[in-house]
Amino acid sequence: MLSQYMEEFEQEPFEVGEFIERLTWRTNNELQNSEDFHPVALHDTFIQTIKDLKILQEKQQSKCERLEESLRQEKESHAKKIAKLQERHQTAIDVFGQLDEKINSVAGKIMHLGEQLENVNTPRSRSVEAQKLLNFMAEFLAAGPVIVNDIFADAARLSEAADVIQKLYAISQDLPPGNFAESKRKIEKKYDEVERRLIEEFATAQKSEDIERMKTLAQILSQFKGYTQCVDAYIEQSQMQPYSGKDIFIGIVPLCKHHYEIIQKVFANPQQVMSKFILNIYQLKLHQYAMTKLEDKKDEEKYLRTLYELYSRTLKLSTDLQVYMSTIDDDLLHKLTQQIFMKHLAGYAEMESKCLTAKCSTELEKFYASKKHQKTATTKGFRRNMEVLIATRANINIAAIEDYGGETFLSEELAINMLQEAKASLKRCRLLSNEAELPGNAIKLNDILLRFLMHEHVDYALELGLQAVPLAEGRVFPQLYFFDVVQKTNIIVHLLDKLCHTSVIPCVSNTPKYSDYVFKKRILMEQIETKLDQGLDRSISAVIGWVKVYLQYEQKKTDYKPETDVDTISSAACLQVVQNLQPVIVQIKKCVDGENLQNVLTEFGTRLHRVIYDHLQTMQFNTAGAMCAICDVNEYRKCIRELDSTLVTQLFDILHALCNLLLVKPQNLQEVCTGDTLNYLDKSVVRQFIQLRTDFRIIKNTNYLKGIIE
Repeated sequence: MLSQYMEEFEQEPFEVGEFIERLTWRTNNELQNSEDFHPVALHDTFIQTIKDLKILQEKQQSKCERLEESLRQEKESHAKKIAKLQERHQTAIDVFGQLDEKINSVAGKIMHLGEQLENVNTPRSRSVEAQKLLNFMAEFLAAGPVIVNDIFADAARLSEAADVIQKLYAISQDLPPGNFAESKRKIEKKYDEVERRLIEEFATAQKSEDIERMKTLAQILSQFKGYTQCVDAYIEQSQMQPYSGKDIFIGIVPLCKHHYEIIQKVFANPQQVMSKFILNIYQLKLHQYAMTKLEDKKDEEKYLRTLYELYSRTLKLSTDLQVYMSTIDDDLLHKLTQQIFMKHLAGYAEMESKCLTAKCSTELEKFYASKKHQKTATTKGFRRNMEVLIATRANINIAAIEDYGGETFLSEELAINMLQEAKASLKRCRLLSNEAELPGNAIKLNDILLRFLMHEHVDYALELGLQAVPLAEGRVFPQLYFFDVVQKTNIIVHLLDKLCHTSVIPCVSNTPKYSDYVFKKRILMEQIETKLDQGLDRSISAVIGWVKVYLQYEQKKTDYKPETDVDTISSAACLQVVQNLQPVIVQIKKCVDGENLQNVLTEFGTRLHRVIYDHLQTMQFNTAGAMCAICDVNEYRKCIRELDSTLVTQLFDILHALCNLLLVKPQNLQEVCTGDTLNYLDKSVVRQFIQLRTDFRIIKNTNYLKGIIE
């Protein structure tokens, strides 16, 4: 059992409750009648189990004590071993210190011996070198031609000859010119010859990309006065081949990267050589390339595009090459770029303005030519006002309205073309103008765009559109094209705003020119909005005026006061009005947007309500006619639901309630008048509608109107 207990105790996790349950279950299973409860058997089992567990505890305790004793002995053994190892380690450290002292002592003696040997050998070497130089000097001092020594004739000994002639040349500079003039001339001649041979040898090594040989020759030539010729020869030969066909920019960066690695290995002053390498590219290659590309100025647009492309690519090239320049030359590439394009940048702003003006003017001319329209001065505003005045006072139309067949003379395509041209000009302006002139140049270009796009195109179209709006109160339903003008004007203004935010404002923000820009734009937008409001007002007036005249002439008195019983349907005049108004509402919702849409629809609805209200005031209504009037008002209500205006809906609801006053029985008038809809209305309005009833004379002296007409 003890082994079984151990297996259960070693299970993870161990639960005491589960152990007791299993013990109880085993005890019950061992009994014959397991269905009955046997407390005595369980008690005996628990007592025996407790005894077994105590025995198991004693065994485990004894085992733990033995293991602890074994662990203690093993710990003492390891501690002794570690102590011995520490003693051996300390002995090794002491021996190493003694050995280090001996090595230092021997090294000091060796260095002292070396210095003594060098002190003995140096004078001897110098003497040998001096003797050698004196022998060569004697050959140059002798009268007659110089006998060519083997060292100068042997190409394999060129480095040795260079060393000799360089020292002889230095010595000859200290000789007096009188007696030694001929000797100095001979030495200088041989010096130049050796120097030339070194440069030629360097060029040969460069062609074969023998880096080690180039490095050796460059180091030798660094002691000669013609060292710069070596650098120039390297640069000239490196840049002799075309960079990359017709496009010079593609190959410059790879070329510089390749030669920068070589220059670092070959020359002792790589940064100076690399700066000169890049300087040569800018002053010779790039300058000549730019002059060739920008030579032709006949096509100004092409010239400006080429100038922008060359200048932007040169700036990017300068950024890419800056990594190869020394910190001292941080601003050098920028100055070189300015030198290349200085002449072209000086007159850039004037040419850009001239080009943009020509492009916009051409676009306008092409547009009006395509419409077969001769642009004229818009001075008919006063004339139209007079026509309106005469037509209103005399009730005659003295002249026909010119609507140009519905042509708005506004073109989104034309606007986009102009904006694209202006965007390209502003993009070039931002790059090619210096910081001080940028705001002024940007404002000039923006003024040109506003002049042609807004003043000469949009404003002109608005004037024509205003003149084309029919006069109010005409007998014929007006043809309205001004809503299309509004739609296209809004689109063009949105496109202009987008361009201004992306291309103009970044050029003038945080400068004094910004206030000038904001002022001009505000004045322009106010002028445009004024004319749009004026045109919308005229258009609404034309429609509402037609409704007024149409109802005045086409609405029969018998519609609302029939002599016989008729079917309760809407009048023909009402249906015709609604039929004509629905397309107008659709057109307004299509062409006007934003807050202006709700304002226009509300204004349209309130004016329509006023006309219908006044029209009903001119009629007399019997019971059948009142039913017809209510049907008419319901048709109008259906129509104005498309306006989505709470105010207009409320006005027509009130009008519908007022029409109910024409229908209800006299004894119910008090109840209707005190209803939710009419209770807050002025009593005079209610009285006016009640007076339109044909039976008003009968009921006015009754008590039905008590409190209403008083």
